[in-house]
This record gives sequence, structure tokens and C-alpha cells, in this order.
Amino acid sequence: IRRLEEYLGARELGRLSHPGTFFDFTRYRPQVRIVNEQRVFSTPNSIVRYAKHQETQKDYIFLDLREPHSMGETYTDAIVALLNHFNVTEYCRIGSMYDSVPHTRPLMVTGSLNEEQFEKVKHLVSPKKNAYQGPTSIVNLVDNTLLHSNLTITSLMVHVPQYVQLNEDYMGVSRILETLAALYEFPMSLASNNTGQQQYLDIGNSVANNKQVAKLVEQLETYYDQVLSPKTSKDKIAFSPEVESFLTEMSDLLGNVSDDQI
Repeated sequence: IRRLEEYLGARELGRLSHPGTFFDFTRYRPQVRIVNEQRVFSTPNSIVRYAKHQETQKDYIFLDLREPHSMGETYTDAIVALLNHFNVTEYCRIGSMYDSVPHTRPLMVTGSLNEEQFEKVKHLVSPKKNAYQGPTSIVNLVDNTLLHSNLTITSLMVHVPQYVQLNEDYMGVSRILETLAALYEFPMSLASNNTGQQQYLDIGNSVANNKQVAKLVEQLETYYDQVLSPKTSKDKIAFSPEVESFLTEMSDLLGNVSDDQI
């Protein structure tokens, strides 16, 4: 979101006046920074910004949202009211989640798209449907509330390696931006992945020194190549019993993983 806002020159529209109404500051920690030799205190918040794409003349509102810890219905109602106030025509939610995928393959992106949108990004987005049932995010109330409106509801989720868990996964950022660029006519240069490539190269060097993790990555690569990859053949492929067991386990895990971890 930050990279898109910088590219479009987004300006702030507003933020919550009392974010503590919704957020637990023992979980979202306030920050203190030194700016020009002065201590600056900042409180975690949800911020709304606006920009116009000069080439397409489309208006964009960026919602930098956090998961609320209390008064979730009031929080999501306010988001819906904001979208209605500005006559928004499409609501696109983006995020990431840890998953059983290898760092040695292109990161998988899943989501909810209409046919026209999917045609633009079918080389980037997996057609795999999400069959998850279980605990989820209260922010999904926004999507549910908008289901019977005239808005187009879109979601994109990049799956990043669970065994890595970087504070900032720049390869994941690049993959989402690559998809957004194809979907909304942004320059592909926004999706530069030089930093991400270096991150994953360092991961590869670490994995090479750990036989147990290297074996796991090898199994994840097999699962990705034979099940997750868009180029997967439809023909039945025979695996060893060990790999068959692993693939079955991975399939069950992927079928029971929430796409709401953002």
C-alpha cells in the first residue's frame, strides 16, 4: 500500500480520532522516534488516503486497516459507511498469509476475482478455490455487508513460506504489486523484487546448512510443482509412499487455512 500511495502521490483523508476505542495498545505498540532531536510519539491507527491515477483518471482510496480488538461491528460499519459516502465502485482487499509453500518457487497468489479480472491476471493468480471453514477476521463483515450492493468485491492474498516468517517479506510485496499492476494498469516497475531476491537468496544459503529444513523444502517443491503450479499436468503422477503421504497432508492443510491472516 505504501508503495502505491507514494507512486500516486496519495494524500491523507483522515484517521481515527481515538484509535484506542478499537485497538489494544499492548498488542499494537505505540512508537517513539527521535526526529530533529525531538522525541515523537506515534499511536497505531487506521488511516485513509486518496489519490488519482493520472493516466487512467481513476480515483483510489487506500484503507490502511488494522484488525480491531474490540467494537468490531462498529469498526466494520464505519468502513462500509465510508465506501458508500464516496460512491466507491470496487472494494479490493489485499494481504498475505503464511503457508506451506517453498521460497524457491514463484509465490502463489489466490483471491476472489470476476471473469474479466481473472483474464488479466491468470498468469499470476492461482485458480484454486478456498474451502476454509473456521475462525476468521471480523473485517470480513465488510465483504458480507457489501455482497448485495453494486460494488465489485475483490480480494488478493499472497502465500509466503511459513518456515521463514520475515518481518517484511519483500518478495511477497513484489508478488502482490505485480498482480495489482496487471489488474489496474500500474507500471510493472512498482513490483521491483531486487530486495526480495536478496532476502530469498540468504534464506537459500541458510537452508543449505540445515538438512532437516532442506528436506522440508524439497518436499514443498514437489507439492508445489505437482499440485499448486498453474502448469501442473492433469495426468496422474505416481509418487513414493512418503511423498504421497506428505502431499495428502499438505492438501488437507491448504484446504483448512484461512485467507484472512493479513
